[in-house]
Amino acid sequence: MKNTNVFFEGKIMDWEVADKKIQRQIVGYDDKIMMVNVRFEKDGIGTLHSHHHTQISYVAEGKFEVTIADETCILEKGDSFYVPSNAVHGVVCLEAGTLVDVFSPMREDFIK
Repeated sequence: MKNTNVFFEGKIMDWEVADKKIQRQIVGYDDKIMMVNVRFEKDGIGTLHSHHHTQISYVAEGKFEVTIADETCILEKGDSFYVPSNAVHGVVCLEAGTLVDVFSPMREDFIK
């Protein structure tokens, strides 16, 4: 699956409901990589889960409690985290904010 778009203007890209208090905006991808903005309301929970994709996330706004495997850390604007393939991970939003998630390969389950 390959997306032919090379420019993604945030102001016109759709947001979709991912979960209670969480919205997702896919901003670019091809079959090897994907970037997604994930907007959280305070107390939004990205439940513990795992997937075969490697993930790097950047905290663009807000404050999050991030758990990866058996480690937990509080991260805020300007911080980032790395999730190895198949590692159990999740977040709790402590202050409303946005994560910028990058996946390799792309998350086919996010494309409808």
